[in-house]
Order: sequence, then C-alpha cells, then structure tokens
Amino acid sequence: MAPIEIPDADVELAFIRSSGPGGQNVNKVASAVQLRFDLAGTRILSDAVKTRLKRLAGKRVTEDGSLIIVARESRSQEQNRRAAFERLHDLIAHALVEPKRRVATRPTRASKERRLATKRAAKMQKSRRGRIGWDD
Repeated sequence: MAPIEIPDADVELAFIRSSGPGGQNVNKVASAVQLRFDLAGTRILSDAVKTRLKRLAGKRVTEDGSLIIVARESRSQEQNRRAAFERLHDLIAHALVEPKRRVATRPTRASKERRLATKRAAKMQKSRRGRIGWDD
C-alpha cells in the first residue's frame, strides 16, 4: 500500500527546545519538533478512519481535534521532523486497516463433553485427597 499524501494545510510544525542529548546546545537550539495534524478538519480520511485514528492516538488528540506528535530523539531538527512525519504516517496506516468483524461461534458438542470430562476428573482427583475414614 502506498503511503497516503497529507496536504500541507492539514499539518502545522513548531520547533521547540528539546531535553535530552545535545549538551549546551540544548539551551540554544530548538531541535525538537511538535507536529500538529488537523484530524477533525482533514478531508483525506473517512469518518471511520478518523474514529480509529482518534482511538489509536489516545491522549495525543486535543479537544479541538488536533493530533499532536512530539519528536525529540535526535539533536538534528531535520531528523526529528522526519521522525514526526514517520510516526504520523504509521498511525494513519494503522488506522486505515479496517479490523475484521468477529463472528460469534458456539462450542461444539465434543468440546463441551471434553471440558466436562476434565472437570469430573479434577473433581475425583481432589476428592481422593481427603482423609480416609474407617468405613471406606
């Protein structure tokens, strides 16, 4: 499946200061990337996909319907930008897969009988563990 093309109007990038590796550079350079995807307003995804994506993203979706992804693994702003877009593409690709509907099935007669037979065997084994009386 080809990666989905996300319009630039649906994505907003902000560069913020990052914690983590970078030494003194951390205090000077905004290398972390905050990607904001307009999930509510995008037209490239169907409503069903949006719902699945919202469930997958969890707390990363804001009240106004934006999906926020923060990437700060690298010291490079460009690598963090690529990582953020990669995560967004992965989430969307995962949401595009429609889950299979579960078909309710009933246990077979043989499986019911096997289950009851093992229960009877366990009951007998446990009953034999008790004290033996004079009359037995």
